[in-house]
This record gives sequence, structure tokens and C-alpha cells, in this order.
Amino acid sequence: MIKPKGTNSALLQISFHRPNSLVVPLPSPQAPFDIYIYTPNHQVISVPSPPHPFSKLAMAIDTPANPTHVSHVRNSPRQVQPGAKVPWSTGLCDCFSDVPNCCMTFWCPCVTFGRIAEIVDSGSSSCALNGLLYTLVAFTTGCACLCSCFNRSKMRKQYKLEGNDCKDCLAHYFCEACALCQEYRELKNRGFDMTLGWHGNMQKQGSTPAATTVPAVEGGMYR
Repeated sequence: MIKPKGTNSALLQISFHRPNSLVVPLPSPQAPFDIYIYTPNHQVISVPSPPHPFSKLAMAIDTPANPTHVSHVRNSPRQVQPGAKVPWSTGLCDCFSDVPNCCMTFWCPCVTFGRIAEIVDSGSSSCALNGLLYTLVAFTTGCACLCSCFNRSKMRKQYKLEGNDCKDCLAHYFCEACALCQEYRELKNRGFDMTLGWHGNMQKQGSTPAATTVPAVEGGMYR
């Protein structure tokens, strides 16, 4: 005889004509029809049950159709082949993705350039010295891009970024502020705290060189 017990349909009271024997099914989330038999000798006999009727459906839903192709997360580090150039993490016109730096570069580009140059030079020159040089060139020649375009080329070759010398000069000649902001964001996305300078970053990271992880690429215009 089989009959429901309580409100849970998975609990069934099963009795046989054999005396002094009782079958008490216990609920299980994976297999709700597992059966345990309690004999008069206080022994428990487990009877395997068929799989859950929805187990195959759940496996079909959770298992991808082609497990060999796995989609990558947008912010995860990208695998780059040795010797291959990598795109900039942000576009040339993505200035408003970092509004504080955008405003600082607009009003005081010498500060942005000084911080970038100190990191690119690995601390061999200070932010103040580079900023002063940038200001002198800007006031004497009116073309501060003479300093910044060469610094961009050095940074691009150092981190194997896409581009060439001609594009570097064009970017700084026509979009000086945008190019500085892009370089500033690139170093920032590579783990540098631009306000600390090179030596401050080395002390913070335990004298371990930064920028070993290629940042995720955002949409935008690249040069």
C-alpha cells in the first residue's frame, strides 16, 4: 500500500504484508524518492531510487551547448601573444571617463605631463622637472606637443601599444589635451597611482614593477 504522508508528495508511507517491517522514505533535494528500510534488528537498508525526473532537464539547462567555447568577462585580463601590440585601454576621445583628470589637463596640462613622464622615465626625472620643461617649451615655442609627442612614443614602445611615431605626433598636435588624458588613463588602468609618482608606487607595491597586467579595452576612438 502506498499513500501520501503529510503535504509533501515525496514522503510516502510504504507497508508490506511482512510483519514487523517498516519502510520510511526520507526527502532528499537531489533524489526525493530515496528509500530507507528499518528492519526489526534495527538495521537500515538503503534502496537506490531512480534519478530525479527533472535532473536531466536541469543538466541540459546548466550545461552549455559547446563547453569548449567560453565567453570571456569584459574586465578580465586579456591574453596577448608575445611580440604583439595591444590596443590602448581607452580611446583618444574618452576624456570624460576620468573627469577630474580631464579638468586638470585642461587647466594645467603641465601637471598631467609631469606625472606621465615621471612614470615613463621610471623615476629618473621628477614630475616637477618635467612639468617645468613642458611649461618652458609651451611659452617659448607655443608648441608643447614637441615634448609630449616624444614622450608618447616612448610610452607606446615601452608598453607595446598600438600606433606609430606619425600617429603620435598627429594626436598631440591636433588633440594635445585628449592625448595627455589618454596616456594618463592608460598608466592609471595599469595599476599606477598617478599622484604618488614612480617611487611612491614602487614603495606601495613593495618594489615590484607595475603594469604587468594588460587592462581591459573600452570602446572608443584609438590612435
